[in-house]
Amino acid sequence: MFRRAISRVCGPAAALLLAACATASPPAADGIGSGDLGVIVGRASGTLTVVNTSAMRVLGAIDGLGDLSHASVVYGRDGATAFVFGRDGALTKVNLLTRRVEGRVQQAGNSIGGAISQDGKLVAAQNYVPGGVKVFDAKTLTLVADIPATFDAPGEPGKRSRVVGLAELPGKRFIFSLFDADQIWIADLSQGGAPKLTKFTHVGRQPYDALVTPDGRYYIAGLFGEDGLAMIDLWAAEPKVRRILAGYGRGETPLPVFKMPHLRGWAIAGRHAYLPAIGRHEVLVVDTDTWQEVARIAVAGQPVFVMAQPDGRQVWVNFAVPDYHRVQVIDTPTRKVVKMLEPGAAVLHMEFTPKGEAVWISSRDANRVSVIDTTSFETLATLDIAAPSGIFFASRAARLGL
Repeated sequence: MFRRAISRVCGPAAALLLAACATASPPAADGIGSGDLGVIVGRASGTLTVVNTSAMRVLGAIDGLGDLSHASVVYGRDGATAFVFGRDGALTKVNLLTRRVEGRVQQAGNSIGGAISQDGKLVAAQNYVPGGVKVFDAKTLTLVADIPATFDAPGEPGKRSRVVGLAELPGKRFIFSLFDADQIWIADLSQGGAPKLTKFTHVGRQPYDALVTPDGRYYIAGLFGEDGLAMIDLWAAEPKVRRILAGYGRGETPLPVFKMPHLRGWAIAGRHAYLPAIGRHEVLVVDTDTWQEVARIAVAGQPVFVMAQPDGRQVWVNFAVPDYHRVQVIDTPTRKVVKMLEPGAAVLHMEFTPKGEAVWISSRDANRVSVIDTTSFETLATLDIAAPSGIFFASRAARLGL
């Protein structure tokens, strides 16, 4: 009826144009929506491989992204726009549907990640060199705020700290940790102008990474310089730092740490958090009502990522050298390891499909990504990709804290 009405009012040419618009699709998009998309970081080549997560296949590549040896990716609200933080300090905006770079700014000398604001309008980068956070307009990549991570060290007033653990909070706020200053800061950009900073000092020695719980309530920073974690209840009227799991390795000799663990794996399953124990072959289980340790699970090596499936039924763990060819699966009701997988040498990252029926695992030295069924543990597909590392799916666009 609508087509006939248009034809009567505007003539046959308008009807033909309408028909063309109804059937046309972006040729680079392969007829899929952005919810099917994801990227795999090629750390050796400075390339993003764009994949269709439903069809389990490669769509193409985006080249020229610089040093991606420690790259991370966040997504705009549309799930098709991705922001890539390179180790060389570059921030790049890419379109996954057209597989093109839409903007790029060399914003620092050494960067290890970033975050996007709750409303998708601001992108923040956390930097080692110079230490601090820079915030950009997500549409134009225009600098909005420069936040130097300065502190007074003994004999070094105004020293800059490396920044880690950056995450977005509701209300155009970002939270991050200062590794060298033993501090956690919140930057509030909701009012425009200069960010309002809230600083928490003496949080513990060398916060190295952090997560925000899925409900946005707690910020938890791991401590590299001592056994324990620093936690802030962000819903409290007057938030304060609380130490949890202090001295969890008391009486034990720690092993050399071959790779920094990551807390950003969202290892929250039900009422329990599953966390990597630094320098130990253990996963710590914490009750999120009391924030007390309730169990430890022995695993094959030093955990790097401890990641919960979307339904929380299983937790998947990968490891530092010499066990970095392995992945173990923990059943959360029994807290037992139920499966050992060896998908390939140098497992660097894992990413679950949005509802968790499969997990994608990158094996850098095997030059492949394996897609594993999370029920049967069968390999559904393998993708040949040179030196793959981080895997980031567009479903992250709808999740807080990433």
